[in-house]
Amino acid sequence: MMQMDLGRSVGYQLKRVQSALRAAMDGVLRAHGLTTPQFSCLELLGQRPGLSNAELARGAFVTRQSMNVLLRSLQEAGLVERPATAESGRALPTRLTDAGERVLNAARTDVEAIERRMTTGLSPAQAQTLVTQLADMADALSGRDR
Repeated sequence: MMQMDLGRSVGYQLKRVQSALRAAMDGVLRAHGLTTPQFSCLELLGQRPGLSNAELARGAFVTRQSMNVLLRSLQEAGLVERPATAESGRALPTRLTDAGERVLNAARTDVEAIERRMTTGLSPAQAQTLVTQLADMADALSGRDR
């Protein structure tokens, strides 16, 4: 039986990048009092205010239960706000507070620096091609057509 050459395995290299990226993000986000999932949640809310718990969980790649705990911690820290009751249905739309926007902007600067460091060997065109290829791979595995 032939062994897989991990150095040439797309999946293995993606996992290496993901692990290194997560470690780098965890390191810089700690200074902002955030975890990587909390930052992802704030970033999603910065781009699309009013997302529900379920939408945030999907976007941040965590379970709905984990997102509930995460949102509670962000709310207690004064970074997000949610209404006590839903206007319709059960979804409680979440929004950034002014403090949340300030923390997000400061943290985003550090995360963007990590991404620039990660892609330093790529031209802008290569980086865009990589983003497209990664999106295509994710869609292929999830069964979605682009």
